[in-house]
Amino acid sequence: MVIDVMKWRQGKYSGKLEMWMSLQKKYRIYELGSLPPFLLVFAGDVKGVEHRWNQHGLGGDNIQGLCRNLHPGPVSLLHWSGKGKPWLRLDSKQPCPLDSLWAPYDLFHRNDESLFSYT
Repeated sequence: MVIDVMKWRQGKYSGKLEMWMSLQKKYRIYELGSLPPFLLVFAGDVKGVEHRWNQHGLGGDNIQGLCRNLHPGPVSLLHWSGKGKPWLRLDSKQPCPLDSLWAPYDLFHRNDESLFSYT
């Protein structure tokens, strides 16, 4: 997500998101994590970001949890959206190949070389 901070402040979007989050906490009105409040607040007033800026979907699909590959070309942000989080797959010894890109940032296993072997 790319945000114009001045427009964010002018639109008082933090308060609007917090209002939906409060309703969610009280009534459980939606599923799917943090995306629904943003969709409710921005109501379709969004633009897509090219894959070279946001490589999303690395968490696999939400039905079968299949691993996904990077889009061709340069990538600025790797996003493990979906249920397949790299820390969970690494801990369960069932990582996807791209999870090794995240592994060096795992504060609990930084020096554990066994995490990088995909047998």
